[in-house]
Amino acid sequence: MQYKSVQGVEVPEIGLGTHRLFGNECEGVIRSALDMGYQHIDTAQMYKNESEIGRAVSQSGVDREDLFITTKVWHTNLEHDEVLHTVENSLRELQTPYVDLLLIHWPNHRESLQETFEAMLILRDQGKVQNIGVSNFTMPLMQHALEELRVPLFCNQLEFHPFLGQFDMLDYSYDKEFILTAYSPLAQGKVSDNETLQRIGEVYDKTPAQIALRWLIEQENVVAIPKASSDEHLKENLDLFDFALSDDHFEEIDNLDKSKRLVNPTFAPNWD
Repeated sequence: MQYKSVQGVEVPEIGLGTHRLFGNECEGVIRSALDMGYQHIDTAQMYKNESEIGRAVSQSGVDREDLFITTKVWHTNLEHDEVLHTVENSLRELQTPYVDLLLIHWPNHRESLQETFEAMLILRDQGKVQNIGVSNFTMPLMQHALEELRVPLFCNQLEFHPFLGQFDMLDYSYDKEFILTAYSPLAQGKVSDNETLQRIGEVYDKTPAQIALRWLIEQENVVAIPKASSDEHLKENLDLFDFALSDDHFEEIDNLDKSKRLVNPTFAPNWD
C-alpha cells in the first residue's frame, strides 16, 4: 500500500467504499479486504452498515492503529447536540474508541455550519475523532469554512472520476493543505466501457478501472475509495502500484469530457 501524507497524517491511497453493502455480505467483504491488505475503510451513518464493519474489524485480528476508518454524519443530523449523540452511536456500532476521519456527509443550509463544526471539534478534543472534514462541499462552502470560520478541515470527499473533474478544488487543496477523497472513482462502472481507458489499459496490461484509479492517485492530495464486493475486484483495485501512467496517457485522461455528474440528490448544493 502507498499513502498520501497531509497535515502529518498518512492516508492509504486506495480505500474501500461500502455504500450499499449490508449484513453478512458487508462483513464478508470487509474481512476479505482486510486479509488482502486494505487499511482504509469508508462508511457513513446513512449506509446502515457501521455495526457490520465493526464486527468484521474486531474479528479480523488487524491492529486498530493500522487502519484508517472514516464515517460521516448525515445531513439531517448536523445540529450541535445531534452530532455528539449520533457520533457516539457510530463509535459503538464500529466498536472503536475513535474514528480517523469524521465528515459532514452533505451540507445543510438549515443548520448552523459553525455549530456543527464546534461539535465535531469537541469530539476531536475528546480523542473520539482524529480529523474532521466534509463531503460534497462546493468551493464557496470550503472557502467559508476554511477562510471565514477557520475550521481545520482535513478532507473534502467528492465525486471524482475520469468523467467528472475536480481540478479547481484540487488546486485549492494544495493551497490549504487538505486531502480529496474520490468517491464513485469508477463512475459507477462506466469507466469499463470507455474506449480511451480501454486502449490505455492495453498498453499496461491493466483494466480500464485500474487505469482510472491510477489516474486519480497519481494526483497529489487525492485518495480513492472504490466500492467492490467480489474478491476479484477487491484485488484488482489494489493492483495499481507496479506501473505509472506516461505523461501523454495522463493528459489523454485529463482531456476526457469532465461534465458527467452521477450523484446529484435533490438536497445537493448548487454545484460550482
